[in-house]
Amino acid sequence: MKKVVLIPDSFKGTMSSEEICAIMASQVKAHFPACQVISIPVADGGEGSVDCFLTAMGGQKIQKTVKGPYMEDMQGFYGLLKGGKTAVIEMAACAGLPLVGKNRDARKTTTYGVGQLILDAVEQGCRELIIGLGGSATNDGGCGAAAAVGVRFFNQNGEAFVPTGGTLKDICKIDMSGVNPKLKEVQITAMCDIDNPMYGPTGAAHVFGPQKGATTPELVEELDAGLMHLAARIKEDLGQDLAQVPGTGAAGAMGAGMMAFFGASLKMGIEAVLDTVGFDTLAKDADVVFTGEGRIDTQSLRGKVVIGVGRRAKTLGVPVVAVVGDIGDNIEAAYDMGVSCVMSINRVALPFEQLRPRAKNDMALTMDSIMRLYKLAQK
Repeated sequence: MKKVVLIPDSFKGTMSSEEICAIMASQVKAHFPACQVISIPVADGGEGSVDCFLTAMGGQKIQKTVKGPYMEDMQGFYGLLKGGKTAVIEMAACAGLPLVGKNRDARKTTTYGVGQLILDAVEQGCRELIIGLGGSATNDGGCGAAAAVGVRFFNQNGEAFVPTGGTLKDICKIDMSGVNPKLKEVQITAMCDIDNPMYGPTGAAHVFGPQKGATTPELVEELDAGLMHLAARIKEDLGQDLAQVPGTGAAGAMGAGMMAFFGASLKMGIEAVLDTVGFDTLAKDADVVFTGEGRIDTQSLRGKVVIGVGRRAKTLGVPVVAVVGDIGDNIEAAYDMGVSCVMSINRVALPFEQLRPRAKNDMALTMDSIMRLYKLAQK
């Protein structure tokens, strides 16, 4: 074995993508010391995305004082990738659920700080932005971020304001004339791993609102009605009908806001990662690609990390081994999508809470077994 590429997702609550890459690499090297190992840690757009890109590609983390979920001053950050022309911004850095603790109220939280980070990256000279949509505490449709870059929202009295989830219903006009002109020169990709629409039974408020403080049906309906109104205003004022576009419901409908106010394209998180790191070039002459996630199931087949890697590697003619925590039923379709083999690290029948402390060692032992099989095959 001369070359392998490692590109696993994290096992949420158990191991980070970086930790998994390190474990995999150590076992590959133990059996094939001369093997070239390329590690590409992956995050889905939520917390940790910046660190994963910096680990894979190099660069630096830029600190910036911005507004937090409740418009409080806080220290945010983004990743400036090697070369200085591409920035990675995770909205969770200044609008994430962990930042609000138990004080969750999606009627009042804002994405304003995300817009400030975007502006700073553009002022730094970036010409490509990757925005991770995940882990948000917000339901403002990206209006806060838009306001930070110069979009103006007016109420019925003609007063400009920064809409939040609870005040989207008050928007009577959207004015894009004040947007920072530098943004027009920038290519923006928004990473999201869900295909929910803006509003409705499968929209942002109904599916994700309860974890953001909308604990009653009435609160969920209030948030949903606000997004419905925002969609109508975007259609009327900006000429974009985004309501049912898959992915616009991501991160409290930040997906819709990124498209409407920033001209961003929505892309599955793994596709954005593969394109940015140049996966096709890195993997074209690899003997095998190792990927994985905490659980592979029918949801995974909709295009998350394992399947995204499998599809891309299939076009290169490179085999893919998925090393996962748990294997759900009816995942055989993965084998038609470029995945050659699926292996579980679970070595004993125990509840998850008892398996969690074993995970790193079980990952190492599973990779050891796989490497032994490769040695046997070479003989």
